[in-house]
Amino acid sequence: MTDAAADLIALLELERLETNLFRGRGDGGETPTRVFGGLVIAQALVAAYRTVEDRACHSLHAYFIRPGDPSIPIVYEVDRARDGGSFTTRRVVAIQHGRQIFNLAASFHVEEPGWTHQHDAPPTPEPETLPSRAELRARDAERVSPKWREDFLRPRPVEIREVDPLDLLDPSPMPDANRLWFRVPGVGAATPELHQCLLAYASDMNLLGSGARPHGVSFMSGTAMFASLDHAMWFHAPLRFDDWHLYAMDSPFTGGARAFNRGLIYDRAGRLVASTAQEGLMRPIDGTRKG
Repeated sequence: MTDAAADLIALLELERLETNLFRGRGDGGETPTRVFGGLVIAQALVAAYRTVEDRACHSLHAYFIRPGDPSIPIVYEVDRARDGGSFTTRRVVAIQHGRQIFNLAASFHVEEPGWTHQHDAPPTPEPETLPSRAELRARDAERVSPKWREDFLRPRPVEIREVDPLDLLDPSPMPDANRLWFRVPGVGAATPELHQCLLAYASDMNLLGSGARPHGVSFMSGTAMFASLDHAMWFHAPLRFDDWHLYAMDSPFTGGARAFNRGLIYDRAGRLVASTAQEGLMRPIDGTRKG
């Protein structure tokens, strides 16, 4: 396991303060100036799992209410909304400075047999044939301001290999179809629940960027402000996120300073293990628009 992956596992080890009250660190993750949205999703799901037995999460729906402050812990309050015969429902509120920054509703289901079908994974180059995000960033490091270069090159826990990466510093309009392979290597010994939480963390990566691609903007281009507004995720099958998974994303619509994005996540064997949907803020800065 890499040091970055071990750090992420540590971030998901919440402290229990009371029966339904937990505390987690807000530092770390993907962004240095605010709490990474995927981290709050994953920690909230961990908190919910701490109150559930013998059933797996099948869906979650979340809203990002305020930016998180990475300098202080996050408190998670779990509401045990329902414990049914087949389904369990939990509501989780994340709090900082005495105010809600995020809330999540998650549903858990006992394992049951049923009819099965899925859409096939799109034809995609194998991950071994693609450069890693770390390699691409090392290539572009000299183009990044010295102020941000260290963070730009910082090792991340999620290994990513993009099929058609956007030039973050000088983006040109591209199709919204957006595919990548990703994994957290070395976490094979994690519980099935933790593998779900790790995938939830990673599911917030690149998804909002799908809506930016047709307009030739990125979070580093200086022409737009980005923020996740909500996030939904459905888990379809057990998974092991230490192996490669394909994230096939697109953006059917942008407008009103918002982008709607969706994704399908397949394991290496082509099994659909999860689906995502997200709306995010994509606000032009100083009225600048490209594309």
